[in-house]
Amino acid sequence: MGWKSGGKNSKNNSKTMMKFFSSKRDPRPQKSFFIEEKDIFSDLEGDKGSCLFLGKYSLSEVSTVLKKRSFFKDAQKRGLWPLEYHMDSSEFPLQRFQIFYKEKKEENLIVDLKLREGSFQPKEKYNFLFLEWLTLQNPRLEFSGGLSPLPGQKHPGLNLGKKALTLFEYLARLCQVDGLLAFPAYFHNAILFSRNFYFLNPEKQGEVLAIRKTFRHVPFKQLAWIVYYDCLQEKSLGTYTWKAEEQVHPLNKKLITFFQSKKYKNMTRKTMEKLEFTIDWESYREKSGGSVNPK
Repeated sequence: MGWKSGGKNSKNNSKTMMKFFSSKRDPRPQKSFFIEEKDIFSDLEGDKGSCLFLGKYSLSEVSTVLKKRSFFKDAQKRGLWPLEYHMDSSEFPLQRFQIFYKEKKEENLIVDLKLREGSFQPKEKYNFLFLEWLTLQNPRLEFSGGLSPLPGQKHPGLNLGKKALTLFEYLARLCQVDGLLAFPAYFHNAILFSRNFYFLNPEKQGEVLAIRKTFRHVPFKQLAWIVYYDCLQEKSLGTYTWKAEEQVHPLNKKLITFFQSKKYKNMTRKTMEKLEFTIDWESYREKSGGSVNPK
């Protein structure tokens, strides 16, 4: 799976928001699957190295957390062992953390994460962990046997999205921020994370949900390519082009209340009701090379 954020169409769209915002090798894996916050604190305390993740934690400390989260065990199951790490803090506070299979080569890349801590202020300031870029993939596998990638994918994913989100939640709590924030560079990224992330703009939330609801009969991967190829039409707006906006996984009580409020839900619902989408199948067939239903 590749989840990338900060695409070229990313933008702040606060004007449509509601009044709410005015107020060298790895150790062997352990059997433990779950990890409590108290365990993270105990593991990540101590002397810090010269290259610190989020300005606080050494590479060995990050490795300890990954081990407790059974990432090493998952890697071994997939034949991705041993592992090598690389951390680049040259653009701090933006940091890049990579995990490779055997050697630090691009073709062996498993995890590619760009992360920073910062604030976002439509009208009221909130602090977030910004997921600038995230790719999770199995470099030992290729798309074959009739299977095709999602837009932006080079290799099949790891199916570890839920575990990754849980880990990011813990990091966010450690940093005492209000949540996670990303710009989903692709439409399918927004859909994949829609169970846990909300667009700050309720109209954008309604737009994405309207598309998925309208085309529930269309396979997910196919719909992803339809949007990517600009083969979606909206009755009033014409050709639909994906434009990323801020999508948040809230941890702050005030943010959670906002996303659960009747006002947010009503604006989302009204947007869904007014949008009418259709697919230009002829254009899709031309752009996809005749692949009507990719697997």
